[in-house]
Amino acid sequence: MLEEYEFILSLKLLEFEIRQITAYTSAFPKCYTMLKNKLDDLCDFIHKEENVQNWPLWQSNTEVQELSRNVRETSIRALRVLEKYQAGHGEKDEIQQSKYMDLISDSVRSELACLQIDQDCKVLFIGSGAFPVSLLTIAQVSGAEVVGQDLDEEAVELAKQAAAMSDWVNRVTFTHQPLKELAFAQEATHIIVASHVADKQEVLKDLRQLASSRVKILMRYGNGLKSLFNYSWPEGNHLPSWTQCRVSTASQLYDTVILEKVMQMKRV
Repeated sequence: MLEEYEFILSLKLLEFEIRQITAYTSAFPKCYTMLKNKLDDLCDFIHKEENVQNWPLWQSNTEVQELSRNVRETSIRALRVLEKYQAGHGEKDEIQQSKYMDLISDSVRSELACLQIDQDCKVLFIGSGAFPVSLLTIAQVSGAEVVGQDLDEEAVELAKQAAAMSDWVNRVTFTHQPLKELAFAQEATHIIVASHVADKQEVLKDLRQLASSRVKILMRYGNGLKSLFNYSWPEGNHLPSWTQCRVSTASQLYDTVILEKVMQMKRV
């Protein structure tokens, strides 16, 4: 019982500290390093073996559920603030070399191998954010054409600035067009949905109408402890129009599921 209370207190402290440091960044830029470190602490908390083992015992606790939602909303908001700073201050090595960014970069490389993305592919990344680590890694490793879509116009402009400093700027473009108005959604061979996109079901509904019959969609999400930093994807989610293949990602910060249209499978 004591361990459960310690876990609850840890969630409260994480949420408070991340929220407070995020507020401090507007007054004192050096607090961005504090924010990066605190988000890295959250990554460590998610991967801590003791927490992983005990989560099934505590996940039904209503206080734990509420606190977990609070931590997720606060941490995602904080990450967006941090990414916008990073995009405009690319020379700040202490900000770039965060544990979160390292984890994302490693995960992208695994995804590319799983999806078999190469230079002939066209990749749409939904929810690309202001600091496009995933997109630049995709372009660097595969040589594919990549389009990042985000509804936050400021994030898109900052992403363009960040990408302009890379060697892969000619392979990556960004847009804040709504998904339904984006012609590239019909051309894409692969679509990746960021774990920080909240309404994944609505996105998938749009893609059902827009995307090619042969498209492969990789949905990033986080259940269990990983929901502290990612929006979830319901277990046993029944989607009659799609086949689902979950990818084992125990060591990563988020989970993934690969979706393909059922009509594609019927032709095989």
